[in-house]
Amino acid sequence: MKRQQTLNAARKAVGSRHRRYGTPTANFEAIARLWGAHLTTKLGTPVEITPTDVALMFVYTKGARLQHDQAHADSWIDIAGYAACGAEAAEAK
Repeated sequence: MKRQQTLNAARKAVGSRHRRYGTPTANFEAIARLWGAHLTTKLGTPVEITPTDVALMFVYTKGARLQHDQAHADSWIDIAGYAACGAEAAEAK
Protein backbone atom coordinates (compact mmCIF):
# COMPACT_ATOMS: atom_id res chain seq x y z
CA MET A 1 0.00 0.00 0.00
CA LYS A 2 1.37 3.42 -0.94
CA ARG A 3 1.68 6.10 1.73
CA GLN A 4 -1.07 8.29 0.25
CA GLN A 5 -3.41 5.30 0.20
CA THR A 6 -2.57 4.60 3.84
CA LEU A 7 -3.17 8.21 4.87
CA ASN A 8 -6.39 8.42 2.87
CA ALA A 9 -7.66 5.21 4.47
CA ALA A 10 -6.75 6.55 7.93
CA ARG A 11 -8.49 9.85 7.15
CA LYS A 12 -11.60 7.94 6.12
CA ALA A 13 -11.47 5.75 9.25
CA VAL A 14 -11.15 8.62 11.73
CA GLY A 15 -13.40 10.95 9.77
CA SER A 16 -16.70 9.28 10.59
CA ARG A 17 -16.08 7.47 13.89
CA HIS A 18 -17.05 10.53 15.95
CA ARG A 19 -20.69 9.78 15.15
CA ARG A 20 -20.40 6.42 16.86
CA TYR A 21 -17.81 7.11 19.59
CA GLY A 22 -17.74 10.89 20.09
CA THR A 23 -14.72 13.02 19.33
CA PRO A 24 -11.35 11.27 19.56
CA THR A 25 -10.33 13.43 22.51
CA ALA A 26 -13.55 12.75 24.44
CA ASN A 27 -13.34 9.04 23.65
CA PHE A 28 -9.68 8.84 24.66
CA GLU A 29 -10.49 10.75 27.89
CA ALA A 30 -13.11 8.11 28.75
CA ILE A 31 -10.67 5.30 27.96
CA ALA A 32 -7.95 7.02 30.02
CA ARG A 33 -10.27 7.24 33.05
CA LEU A 34 -11.17 3.56 32.79
CA TRP A 35 -7.59 2.38 32.27
CA GLY A 36 -6.37 4.64 35.08
CA ALA A 37 -9.03 3.33 37.48
CA HIS A 38 -8.23 -0.26 36.56
CA LEU A 39 -4.49 0.19 37.02
CA THR A 40 -4.95 2.14 40.25
CA THR A 41 -7.04 -0.71 41.67
CA LYS A 42 -4.64 -3.35 40.43
CA LEU A 43 -1.45 -1.62 41.55
CA GLY A 44 -2.79 0.09 44.66
CA THR A 45 -1.13 3.33 43.55
CA PRO A 46 -2.87 6.17 41.70
CA VAL A 47 -2.20 5.97 37.99
CA GLU A 48 -3.04 8.87 35.72
CA ILE A 49 -3.40 8.15 32.05
CA THR A 50 -3.97 10.94 29.56
CA PRO A 51 -5.79 10.85 26.22
CA THR A 52 -2.39 11.18 24.56
CA ASP A 53 -1.19 8.11 26.48
CA VAL A 54 -4.20 6.24 25.11
CA ALA A 55 -3.27 7.16 21.54
CA LEU A 56 0.32 6.05 22.13
CA MET A 57 -0.72 2.75 23.68
CA PHE A 58 -2.98 2.01 20.73
CA VAL A 59 -0.03 2.75 18.42
CA TYR A 60 2.13 0.36 20.50
CA THR A 61 -0.58 -2.31 20.25
CA LYS A 62 -0.65 -2.04 16.49
CA GLY A 63 3.16 -2.05 16.42
CA ALA A 64 3.20 -5.29 18.38
CA ARG A 65 0.76 -6.81 15.92
CA LEU A 66 2.97 -5.73 13.03
CA GLN A 67 5.81 -7.78 14.50
CA HIS A 68 3.76 -10.81 13.50
CA ASP A 69 2.75 -9.56 10.04
CA GLN A 70 4.52 -6.43 8.81
CA ALA A 71 2.47 -6.35 5.62
CA HIS A 72 -0.88 -6.06 7.43
CA ALA A 73 -2.14 -2.80 5.93
CA ASP A 74 -4.93 -2.31 8.48
CA SER A 75 -2.41 -1.96 11.32
CA TRP A 76 -0.44 0.69 9.42
CA ILE A 77 -3.68 2.55 8.67
CA ASP A 78 -4.72 2.38 12.31
CA ILE A 79 -1.33 3.70 13.45
CA ALA A 80 -1.73 6.71 11.16
CA GLY A 81 -5.24 7.28 12.51
CA TYR A 82 -4.17 6.96 16.15
CA ALA A 83 -1.28 9.36 15.50
CA ALA A 84 -3.69 11.94 14.09
CA CYS A 85 -6.10 11.50 17.02
CA GLY A 86 -3.19 11.69 19.48
CA ALA A 87 -2.00 14.95 17.93
CA GLU A 88 -5.51 16.36 18.27
CA ALA A 89 -5.70 15.22 21.92
CA ALA A 90 -2.29 16.74 22.67
CA GLU A 91 -3.38 20.05 21.19
CA ALA A 92 -6.56 20.01 23.33
CA LYS A 93 -4.52 19.95 26.59
